[in-house]
Amino acid sequence: MSKGTKVPGYMQGKGSRNPRGIIGDREIRYKCSLQNTILDVLRGRPGWQEVPGQNNIPQNVQANPKQQGQQSTGQQPSNTGKSGSGSTNQGTTFGNKGSVRNPQQGPGTQPGVPTRLGDGDWDFYWCDREWLAQNYDTMFLYEHQKILHFRNHYELTRKNLMVKNLKRLKKQTERELGKAEGQSFEFFPTTYELPSEYHIFVEEFKKNPGIIWIMKPAARAQGRGIFLFRRLKDITDWKKGEYQPLSDPNREVPETYVVQRYIENPYLIGGRKFDVRVYVLVVSYNPLKVWLYRSGFARFSNTRFSLDSIEDTYVHLTNVAIQKNAPDYDPDKGCKWSTQQLRKYLCAKHGVEAVKNAFKGIDNIIIKSLQSVQKIIINDKHCFEMYGYDVLFDSDLKPWLIEINASPSLTASGKEDYDLKFGLLNDVLNVLDLENRLTGKEKRIGGWDLLWEDGPILADDGNMECTPNGTTASIPNSFLGCHNDRKRQLRELFTAAQSIKKS
Repeated sequence: MSKGTKVPGYMQGKGSRNPRGIIGDREIRYKCSLQNTILDVLRGRPGWQEVPGQNNIPQNVQANPKQQGQQSTGQQPSNTGKSGSGSTNQGTTFGNKGSVRNPQQGPGTQPGVPTRLGDGDWDFYWCDREWLAQNYDTMFLYEHQKILHFRNHYELTRKNLMVKNLKRLKKQTERELGKAEGQSFEFFPTTYELPSEYHIFVEEFKKNPGIIWIMKPAARAQGRGIFLFRRLKDITDWKKGEYQPLSDPNREVPETYVVQRYIENPYLIGGRKFDVRVYVLVVSYNPLKVWLYRSGFARFSNTRFSLDSIEDTYVHLTNVAIQKNAPDYDPDKGCKWSTQQLRKYLCAKHGVEAVKNAFKGIDNIIIKSLQSVQKIIINDKHCFEMYGYDVLFDSDLKPWLIEINASPSLTASGKEDYDLKFGLLNDVLNVLDLENRLTGKEKRIGGWDLLWEDGPILADDGNMECTPNGTTASIPNSFLGCHNDRKRQLRELFTAAQSIKKS
């Protein structure tokens, strides 16, 4: 390589740092406010440099599976965030102590040259939701910068808002395309928000005496606050709050909950209930561009399923935060299967075609739910979102949407879980491609498959995994639970992309 040749940032060592400029010509500067697997991924990525700042973790802190702190899997801010202009490029301030600059100027005293490596001098920021809520409306982002979370992500991840948006899109679909098309939305249980819809719920409750309902806090995570009930007297606190005057300071407002019809016939393996964690990456809402990760896991309850003991959380809740406290929980074995294990088991028992249709139902859940907020989410080219979908199969292999997490747990429960999440997060960075190594036309990057780009994506002929023998018809580019040979695929992908760029 000649002396004057520019070296891409991901190939540079720490001894060759170019001034701030085109991101591919220098090291990539990142910030991270979490202490778990994502920190290991960022620190281990060649050519990436950690920026000191208020929300960063000290360099001597390691985030291995045994030392990681718990990360929320889905708790949303109690403030619904309705305030704020919603503009994507308002203001000039970076972070709580960020540098204040004129948006018309470069990051430093001269265009493209910084005066110091400060809170604002980052290219990539894996921030928490609270930081984003406090700072988004007052910060200016440069063309190349990427940050986790869209401004009003809670429209999809807060349980009551998720259902509200799905109901609205379902009604719109039925009105425009007919009742039959509305059937494609029958993947979430009958749901009401309490206390605001208490009396509407009571009418539904009386129509179906004896069935089980489940109560969930709208903005909590890891199974906290969830309980099952059969009697109205178990939820009288929410009745009191329905018509509470806002001006009455002496009456406490009950926490917002959703009440859902409990799925009483879950698919069982070994007599135990489970749900499936599915990872989804959205890099744009307008147009909608969605990636689906091949790997994930099924979370099992530690106790055999029974409707006789609805108060036993170890029977009915599969959250690891709940199950790890069970008296007979084995931390070495855990309560997880990989999605690949689950798919193989289901195929052996029900056949490839039945399982393909079941997993196709998961694709439908993902796309319909994202479309329900597509016109509501404040789209910003600087933002991306990695969601954790929780899906439950019933005894007929029908998938049901349980919830969607804006901050799925990145804390590993063991080596296999750590390897999964390490690869998952590395591939998020590969998709975002701050190093500018790819062509932008890829359908697969590591473990991520492009599911939707302003319309469904079809698989290439040479990528027909997890399909019945002899299948020739075009199929969706969806391979959840299929073989994930991400390292080999990445090597071939980067080599091919480099050749295309040279030519």
